[in-house]
Amino acid sequence: MTYLWLALAFIAAAAVAGVIFARQGAQPGEAGKHWKAVGLAFAVLAVLTAVFDSVMIGMELFHYDSSHILGLKIGLAPIEDFAYPLAGVVALPGLWMWLTRKRKGSGSSNLKGLVPQALLASRPVSWINTAYPFAAAMLLTTREIDWILIVGTFYFLIPYNLAMYGINDVFDYESDLKNPRKGGIEGALLQPRLHRPMLWLAAITNIPFLLVLAFAGGPAVWVSLAVSAFAVVAYSVAGLRFKERPVLDSLTSSTHFVSPAVVGLALAGAEVTPGLLILLGAFFLWGMAAHAFGAVQDIEPDRQAGIGSIATVIGARRTVRLAVGLWLVAGLAMLATPWPGPLAAIIAIPYIVNCAPYWTVTDTTAARTNVAWRRFIWLNYGSGFLVTLIFILQWSLTS
Repeated sequence: MTYLWLALAFIAAAAVAGVIFARQGAQPGEAGKHWKAVGLAFAVLAVLTAVFDSVMIGMELFHYDSSHILGLKIGLAPIEDFAYPLAGVVALPGLWMWLTRKRKGSGSSNLKGLVPQALLASRPVSWINTAYPFAAAMLLTTREIDWILIVGTFYFLIPYNLAMYGINDVFDYESDLKNPRKGGIEGALLQPRLHRPMLWLAAITNIPFLLVLAFAGGPAVWVSLAVSAFAVVAYSVAGLRFKERPVLDSLTSSTHFVSPAVVGLALAGAEVTPGLLILLGAFFLWGMAAHAFGAVQDIEPDRQAGIGSIATVIGARRTVRLAVGLWLVAGLAMLATPWPGPLAAIIAIPYIVNCAPYWTVTDTTAARTNVAWRRFIWLNYGSGFLVTLIFILQWSLTS
């Protein structure tokens, strides 16, 4: 099979799925806007694909057999490479519209709608934020793709997020009712009838993966997995509710994103060096800043629901300034890492620029920071792109 036929198969499957999902999920009059957005998204991804693939091919990280491709290229990237972002933008927006569509008979007492709501609760737009640290940490250490890497990446991509956010949406239901952000890209508003099934689904989809990964490693893996799983549960469940303990809430939230990298390093048997500790520390500060800034927009609904957070305790203004300071320190810390790590220091700048306009925000105007928070979600993709380029550079320097 040539690369072209493989690419066409992906496009065909995505087109069928995308059209079906879009038709079922679209509201009257939305079809035109939907496909315009798909076109714009593909244009952006096509540019990124051309740049990203050309860099990797130019550095001879991989190559294509000329007998299996058409020979048409954009930069150094074969034209077939663009089939995959095209398939993604055709299928995934339609899937999202289907997941978030309004359903009839939502008061039913059965499990209808559990899977779509569970997927929505898992925040698909943020899956990469936990899978990427694990995969990057392990791949850069072992320099090989094996079953542990594949299983671990899949676990931290979907089941892990299903547990982390699904459990949160169950125990935050009362406050989410008062939060206008819920019910879309920033989290599901799980119906009470789905709460218990959601918790069972989180357990069923997580425990087997945890056991397999634990079996594949030693004590360091066991400890890192235990810390990671405990942080996921402790953040939200009644009786622990770390999310309601100021400062501890940001520490726990950051653990959600750093622990997958630590698990990956432990599974790979990475050597603990000062440079690695500084890098993980910078990542941890970034995670704390992200949580603190995200908590600002929820000050009012959290207070109405009697929920405490770092933002409700120290106030919107101080929290924003704390987030800026944490991002700044994280960026400066990267300057102390081995080359090419210092290049990552520049990645802190977009986050600081995004957050800084709210330097003087008040508790009454805190909800306005949601605009910056939505930008933050997409900033992560741009940052991930830059981090990947740095990782590729590191790979080539040490190969």
